[in-house]
Amino acid sequence: MRVLCAIVILSLGLMAQSANVANAASASPPSTPNATQLSIPAGTRVPISLKHAISSKGSREGDSVYAETTFPVVSPEGRVLIPAGTYVQGRISHIQRGGRIKGRAEVLMHFTTLIYPSGYTVLLPGSVENAPGADKSSVKDQEGTIKSDRQTGEKVGAIATTAGSGAMIGGLTNGGKGALIGAGVGGAVGTAIAMLTRGNDIKMDAGTTIEMVIQRDVPIDASQVPENTGKSSR
Repeated sequence: MRVLCAIVILSLGLMAQSANVANAASASPPSTPNATQLSIPAGTRVPISLKHAISSKGSREGDSVYAETTFPVVSPEGRVLIPAGTYVQGRISHIQRGGRIKGRAEVLMHFTTLIYPSGYTVLLPGSVENAPGADKSSVKDQEGTIKSDRQTGEKVGAIATTAGSGAMIGGLTNGGKGALIGAGVGGAVGTAIAMLTRGNDIKMDAGTTIEMVIQRDVPIDASQVPENTGKSSR
C-alpha cells in the first residue's frame, strides 16, 4: 500500500512539473526576426550616374561598367538601404552598332555588385529600367536594352532635300525637263547616301543618369549600412 501511494505521489509530481514547463513555454515571448538583417526588395529603383563613357561605337561586349548612386534608397520604415555615393559595378552583355539599311544601335548591360562607402560589398542582379540621360535613345524591352531612336524621318528628309537640290540645278540648266531629270538624279543620290549612312550610335558620357532596378530581394547586413544618409539636419 505504501509503495502504491509513493507511485501516485511521484506521478502527480511529474505531471505538475510538466505542466509548469508547458506554461513557461507558452508564456515566453515570440522569437523576433534577426535585427542584423535587412533586405533590398525586388523592384527597387536606384538612380545611378556613369563614371565613364559608354557607346555602341567604342565599347565592346564584356566591358566593365562603373557607376555611382546619386540618391539614397530608404525602406518604408525610414532605414537607409543604399546610401548615396555607393559604387555600382556591372558588365556590358550585348552591344551592336546601328545598321546602314536597318537595325538600330543597342546596348544591354547588367549590374552585379554594390560597394558601400565602408567597403562592404553586396552581389545583386540589376538591370537598366530607364535611361533619361541617354541622348536619342530609350529602353525598349524588359531586359533593359537601350536602343537608339529610329531615323526614318531623318533619312526621308535627306532624300527629299537632295532631290530638291537636283531639281533646282536641273531647272536652271535645261528647263522643266531638266528639273525632272535633276530631281530623279538627286533623289537617287539621296537614297544612296541614306543607305550608306549608319543609324545613330548610342553614346552615354560620364555623368549620364540611368535608373537601375533590383531584380530580386537582396539581403544585406544592417551593421554594415549607415542608419542615415550621412547629412546633418538643420
